[in-house]
Amino acid sequence: QIPKDPAQRWVQKLAMLSKQLQQIHPNVLAKVLKQATVYQNEEIVVINKPYGLPVHGGPGIKNCITDVLPILAKMLENMNAKPLHLCHRLDKETTGVMVLARSKEVADRIRLLFKTRQVEKIYWAISLGDPDPAEGIVDIPIVEKEVRSHQSHYKMTLAPNYRLSPEDGKVMKIRKNRNAESAVTRYRLLASSSACSLLELQPITGVKHQIRVHLAYGLGCPILGDHKYSHWSKLAPQKLPEITLKRLKLEQSKARHLPLHLHAHRLSLPLGQQIDLICKPPVFFQKTLKKLDLDVAND
Repeated sequence: QIPKDPAQRWVQKLAMLSKQLQQIHPNVLAKVLKQATVYQNEEIVVINKPYGLPVHGGPGIKNCITDVLPILAKMLENMNAKPLHLCHRLDKETTGVMVLARSKEVADRIRLLFKTRQVEKIYWAISLGDPDPAEGIVDIPIVEKEVRSHQSHYKMTLAPNYRLSPEDGKVMKIRKNRNAESAVTRYRLLASSSACSLLELQPITGVKHQIRVHLAYGLGCPILGDHKYSHWSKLAPQKLPEITLKRLKLEQSKARHLPLHLHAHRLSLPLGQQIDLICKPPVFFQKTLKKLDLDVAND
């Protein structure tokens, strides 16, 4: 059933997109990635990763980036090109700069650059609410925990090293969670309007779902369309402010189709010389910026 309202249609189309990417032939998917290529030299190929496409395979996943790397290499080079190699990963719903290496040696070199934090990564996210202060650093360790509710599930969450004593309100150091990983994210407000913000984010560390967790639980500003981290104890669609729904011409009952607005915007790679890679946000992200009146002309 196709909704009459253009906004509802647009949201439904995005929900379908992930499904379609799972149903197309691997050759067609490789072609999509070839069209998404933004830079290449003799060592690397850089793509603007589409929304809803997983990097790795898993249960119920028919198509992923890893599987089509051999086909993509042949399309870009020639029939006897060696398969491309992954250097890092992005979540299924995250779009933007993704680096692939033409050889295992280059891939290992780039992975080491990521591991030793020599790669500068800049993300853009549309979040609900404004962070306070408008610019700063979130430095709170993250751990994976089971959420016990009527639908038990696992989530990443904060594992702070300090808390306030219930007796006298003094700051106490708490025993470090053995499994917690150190996580640091720089953030800066670029624009705010319609109860939402456009944020520039620089993850200094690389913990799973780090930006999503730091924004939702650290700053109280979950990413627009992040249904997983907008609540702690339940799996439910994100609740949007009235003004945001109005601007997006969306009903709350359809909010569950809203995609995650997180985009890997820039990546600076010290490979011999400094390579600066920039990817434009996908069309849905740009449309949302326009509808919410989040102006980034000055960036």
